[in-house]
Amino acid sequence: MAQNQEVSGSWGLALAVTVIGAFMAILDSSIVNVAIPHIMLVFGASTQSVQWIVTIYLLALGVVVPLSGWLSDRVGMKQLYIASLVVFTFGSALSAISPTLSFLIVARVIQAVGGGMIMPVTMSMVYRMVPRDRIGTAMGFWGLSLLLAPALGPTLGGYLVQYVDWRWIFTINIPIGILGSMAAFAWLPNFTHHPAGRLDWLGAISSATGLFFLLFAFTEGQAWGWGAESIVFFFYAAVVALGFFVVWELYGAKQPLLDLRVFRYGSYTASIIASVIINVGMFSALFFVPLFLQNLRGLSPFDTGLAMMPGALATGVMMPFAGRIYDRIGPVIPGVVGFVVMAYGTFLFHTMTATVPISLIVSWMVIRGLGMGLCMMPLMTGGMSVVPIAMIPRASAVQNIMQRIAGSFGIAILTSVMLNQQGAYASQISSTLTAASPMAPSILAQGPNLLVQLWQEVQGLALIRAMDNVFVLAAALLLVAVIPVLFVRRHLNPDAEAAGLAMVE
Repeated sequence: MAQNQEVSGSWGLALAVTVIGAFMAILDSSIVNVAIPHIMLVFGASTQSVQWIVTIYLLALGVVVPLSGWLSDRVGMKQLYIASLVVFTFGSALSAISPTLSFLIVARVIQAVGGGMIMPVTMSMVYRMVPRDRIGTAMGFWGLSLLLAPALGPTLGGYLVQYVDWRWIFTINIPIGILGSMAAFAWLPNFTHHPAGRLDWLGAISSATGLFFLLFAFTEGQAWGWGAESIVFFFYAAVVALGFFVVWELYGAKQPLLDLRVFRYGSYTASIIASVIINVGMFSALFFVPLFLQNLRGLSPFDTGLAMMPGALATGVMMPFAGRIYDRIGPVIPGVVGFVVMAYGTFLFHTMTATVPISLIVSWMVIRGLGMGLCMMPLMTGGMSVVPIAMIPRASAVQNIMQRIAGSFGIAILTSVMLNQQGAYASQISSTLTAASPMAPSILAQGPNLLVQLWQEVQGLALIRAMDNVFVLAAALLLVAVIPVLFVRRHLNPDAEAAGLAMVE
C-alpha cells in the first residue's frame, strides 16, 4: 500500500498545528456578527455600512480560495500556511486598532486574504502527512475547527463585547497567530513540491469575478430584493463568468487553476453533493435558532451563545469517534446514520413555540450536533480518499469553494422561504382580527399602544410558524442527502485508483 506520510515519527503534533490556523480562520467569520450593533454605535454608522464588515470578509474568502492550490504547488504548503497565518494576524492587528469604519473594512479584506488560504492548505497538509489508514481519525480532529468555530464564535464574541471590549474579538488572534506561525515553522514538515507551472490568469480572473458576484448576490439578495435589477445583473454576471471558467479550465487552459477533472472520481463527487446539503442543513440552525432566541425570547448574544454551545460540544465529542469509525468500516454507515439523526434533530424544531423551554431547544441542538459530528468528516474524508496525492491541493480548494457557496445559498434560500411564509401567516392571522371581531371594541378602547403591541405579537407568531416550516424543509433536504452518501467509498491507495482510470481512458 502506498503511503503519503511526510512526517517522521508522530504526526499528532503537526496535526495540532494545522488545527490552530483552521479554527482561527473559521471563528473569525462568525465571531464578528454579535459585535455589529456595538460597532454601529462606536462609529455612528448605518446598518448597511457596518454589515460590510461581515460581507467583505466572506466575499474575499471566496475570491482567494481558488488560488490556494496553485500557490501550494508554487511555494510549498508549509510556507503558504505560515504566510497565510502572518497575513491573517496582521489583518487582525489592523482591525483591532481601526480608527474608522472604512479602515476596519480594509483590514477585514487583509484578514480574509490570509484566512481564505488557511482552510484548503491545512486540509491538504493533513492528507499529505497522515497515513491513509489513519486519515479518518486525523480528519475527525481537524474537522473540529470546521464545525465548532461557527457555534462557539457567537458565545466568545458576545462575552468579549459584553464584558471586555469589542476590539478584543480581533486582538485575541494576535498572540495565537504569532504562536501558531512559530509552531508551524518548528513542527510542520517540508512537504515535497509538485510542479506548479504558470498561473492560469484567465482562470483566476474569471473564478474570482464569478464567485464575487455570486456570493454578493446571495448575501444581499434578500435586502435588495431578489428581483432587483442589480441583483439580477450580479447573478447573470456570475453565471457568465463561472460558465467561462468551467469551459476554459476543461478545454482551454494548459495548466488549469482548478483541475475540474477531479469530478471524474465518483466518491469525490458524491461527497461534494452530500457536503453541500449538510452545509444548508447546518446553517438552518446556526442562523435561525439565534434569531429566535434573541428576537423572540429576548436572550442576550452571550446567553444565546451559551444555549448554542452544548450542540457544538456534542459535535466536538462525536467527531473523533466518527473518524475512528471511518477508519474501521468506511464512510457509508456513519454518513447515513449521521444524516438521519441530524434530520430528526432538525425536524424537532418544527414544534417550536413562543413558550418552548430553552432546555428543550438545547436538547434538540445536541441531537443535531451528534448527527452532524457523525456524518460530516467521514463524508469529506471518503471523498478525498480517492483523489491522487498530486491533485489534493486543487481538490481541497474545490471542496472549500463548494462549501462556501452552499452556506451562502442555504441562508439566502431558507431566509427567503421564511420571510415569504411569515408574510402569508401574518396576513392569515390578521384577517381574523377585523372590526367585527368580538374583541375589537376593547382593543380600540385601550388606545394605539395596544394596537402596536398586537401587531408585534402577530408578526412574532407568524415568524415562529414560518421558522417551523423552514426546519421541516431543512430536515427533508438532509434525508435526501442519504442518496449520494451511499456512493461514497473509502480508497486506501488513491494513486492506484488513478492509474486504473488512466488505463480505462
